[in-house]
Amino acid sequence: MRKDVVVLAAATTASTAVAAVLLVRQWKRRSEQRWRHAQRILRKFARECATPVPKLWKIADDLVAEMQAGLTSNESSLQMLPSCLPSLPTGDEKGLYYGINLRGTNFIIVQARLGGRNAPISRLGGRNEPISDLYREEIPIPPNIIEASSKELFDWITVELGKFISMHSEGLQGGEKNLGFTVSPTIAEVAASRETAITWKDSLLGDAAGNKLLNEINAAMGKHSVDKRFFALVDDTIGVLAGGRYYSKEGVAAVTLGMGTNAAYIESAQSVVKWPDQTPKPEEIAINIQWGNFRSSHLPITEFDTSLDAESSYPGSQIFEKLISGTYLGETVRRVLLKMAQETALFGDNVPPKLAIPYSLRSPDMAAMHQDTSEDYEIIDEKLTEIFGITNSTTMARELVAEVCDVVAERGARLVGAGIVGIVKKLGRLSNRISIITVEGGVYEHYRVFRNYLHSSVWEMLGNELSDNVIIEHSHGGSGASSIFIAASQP
Repeated sequence: MRKDVVVLAAATTASTAVAAVLLVRQWKRRSEQRWRHAQRILRKFARECATPVPKLWKIADDLVAEMQAGLTSNESSLQMLPSCLPSLPTGDEKGLYYGINLRGTNFIIVQARLGGRNAPISRLGGRNEPISDLYREEIPIPPNIIEASSKELFDWITVELGKFISMHSEGLQGGEKNLGFTVSPTIAEVAASRETAITWKDSLLGDAAGNKLLNEINAAMGKHSVDKRFFALVDDTIGVLAGGRYYSKEGVAAVTLGMGTNAAYIESAQSVVKWPDQTPKPEEIAINIQWGNFRSSHLPITEFDTSLDAESSYPGSQIFEKLISGTYLGETVRRVLLKMAQETALFGDNVPPKLAIPYSLRSPDMAAMHQDTSEDYEIIDEKLTEIFGITNSTTMARELVAEVCDVVAERGARLVGAGIVGIVKKLGRLSNRISIITVEGGVYEHYRVFRNYLHSSVWEMLGNELSDNVIIEHSHGGSGASSIFIAASQP
């Protein structure tokens, strides 16, 4: 009897061991299948995001065609708005200037002294700049002021400007009366989402709406005894363009590349049909392209871009912006990771709830993960825990996260490069002249890999012979400084 019990126990143990081995094998097989599926999702996404040079040229050519159409008619995805500026800087402007850059929920006041392009230079932030006495203050706008009327907003801004001038002008000689006022690309979206009384995009052309706002803010300046005057409201990208022209007469275009995006360039007067009849036409006109809404059948659109667009505040519009700007880069990555988590258990059997929250992955965090060079992707691990509450990611999963970031960033950067080449081609300067493109914005300034992809795409498109003709530079003076160059450019 005892022998039978021993035999039965041994058989039971053996069968249990066999069952355990089978379970382990089954688990490994399921894990391998899930991993292969995750890899398939990544490869398909990468193929659909691919931007080989021939595709980039087709996109650049489509941009040129849309720019030409937008200059002469309304049958274009690009608004091609002529700036109301009567002149652009020459580089000889000197003096102490003030400017305001109005953003989504804050504004920046800037003071700087310009000494002229060829004047003795001072050191600023490690760079040689003909600029000194630079002060900058970022001021949050209370929600009740954002949602108020334009008069109330300008009253509040004027009071803050008066405080800033009195605080920073002590001991400084001079002070020009002209002020610069720039509006960042995102302000129109914030205004629309809050249903404010100000429609900013319709106020940057120098039309009746823009003149009304100018009169209101200058009236506020008089009311609060601030002895300065605004002469124009312009898109911040126009200000960046003015800054580029101040530093070089070859500065012909500008791009803002932050949470929002836009581009501007200098066009000859004879090419511009849209111009107010009562206003004298300058020889050169700064054109606000509004390229966020650029459309081309060659843009690499994926299922994730389609769903992002459908669920956005502006479905069917701003397609180019949704591929390249900081607001959407991280969101695209999040959507890819969510699909992987749902279909391949990338982060465990349960989908992390926070991974389903739209826009929870910001572009600075995406950049930090993408640029993680540690052996086990420690920064990615920290960001996954901090943002999504994912505490059990494997090294392989973190590597996959880095690869998704790389696909999204490379596509966006190369599309920007194609856009820049398209602008220079429209100007007829690719083969025979130097063209300087000034770029402003956190994505370009702080996202090193994105910046490198952008530069390399221009080089790939133009080759060794022509790439030296297109010089891409970071803007001068930092955030908000574009308003200074706007102020300095006017008589």
